[in-house]
Amino acid sequence: MKIPFSPPDITEEEIKEVGEAMRSGWITTGPRTKELEKQLSEYMGTNKTVCLNSATAALEMTMHVLGVGAGDEVITSAYTYTASASAAVHTGAKVVLVDTMPDSYEMDYEKLANAITEKTKAIVPVDLGGVVCDYDKIFDVVESKKALFKPANEIQKAIGRVAVVADCAHALGAEWHGKMAGNIADFSSFSFHAVKNFTTAEGGCATWRPINGIDDEEIYKTYQLLSLHGQNKDALAKTKLGAWEYDIKGCYYKCNMTDIMAAMGLVQLKRYPGLLMRRKEIIERYNAGLKNADVEVLCHYGDNFKSSGHLYLVRLLGHDAEYRNAFIEKMAEKGVATNVHYKPLPMHTAYKNMGFDIKDYPNAYNRFANEITLPLHTRLTDKDVDFVIDSFLQAQKEL
Repeated sequence: MKIPFSPPDITEEEIKEVGEAMRSGWITTGPRTKELEKQLSEYMGTNKTVCLNSATAALEMTMHVLGVGAGDEVITSAYTYTASASAAVHTGAKVVLVDTMPDSYEMDYEKLANAITEKTKAIVPVDLGGVVCDYDKIFDVVESKKALFKPANEIQKAIGRVAVVADCAHALGAEWHGKMAGNIADFSSFSFHAVKNFTTAEGGCATWRPINGIDDEEIYKTYQLLSLHGQNKDALAKTKLGAWEYDIKGCYYKCNMTDIMAAMGLVQLKRYPGLLMRRKEIIERYNAGLKNADVEVLCHYGDNFKSSGHLYLVRLLGHDAEYRNAFIEKMAEKGVATNVHYKPLPMHTAYKNMGFDIKDYPNAYNRFANEITLPLHTRLTDKDVDFVIDSFLQAQKEL
């Protein structure tokens, strides 16, 4: 057998809807994109959502909406993918990395509190694998540091403290204390990349909770300006009779979603409850199959939270990176593609060049050193899952 790591789950229904979009004449941002935004807001329980061409763009545009720029600081976890940090780098802000808690994938919240300064404008928690962070602790931290906060624009002033800007790239459909991801942090960004639970091939979205004194429609319009060259009318608005004229409000960016992408997303969202249910079934099957193995697995479900089931993270207890790498090769020999989530940012050249050193992030390194991610996607059959489990247990015996 050959088990791929994370192929997209696309049916004839998505293909048909994409074809309909292409035949309609609307292949860039148009009615399907607007409809997907509406349905995503309804799904997450937010007032407005902006669909863009990636989660990275969504996070970066959010930084611009918040007025983050040169001289500011943005804090995120050392244990994440580069997009969590690079979005802030693109604005000219300084990135501050925080180590994880011991034996955890989440930021150390005590160290987070100590990292906040008068220059801090945003914190980017990472909902790794689809498991929502402890936002009670995060909000307690930012509230406790309100005296240090110096707002730089009207939205920052209205929030009145450091903004919590969640990297929910993995977390569409996750829940925490009865709230959906997207309706927990001040702002949230989601990925619809091909390897995600919900895909539009590329793509993503930003959403936010209401802010006292700030009109949601004005925030939405700001995202639209930022994502379409600062143009005050998109292609759909310009189709109205006599409505050709437009203005450029600023020299901004180009990262809008297309209707071809949105067409795929509209079908994916209709299928999504079933996709999440299947992911849970696979996770439970993995948990049962590995319960006697000497491993630690990411907990996806509890009394007060429910994951989106995006990644199945396994730690090979008592082993180092060399063993983990050999384990990955052994699994590949058996026909199972695996991965690692994540190589901490201070280990990458770009972040080394910023002055970061992995020695300052021992907990993040220890999480990484023996972590392996097993295939978790909705094209897996029960037989496939059992094959992965058998291969895993056999690899343990052989190494």
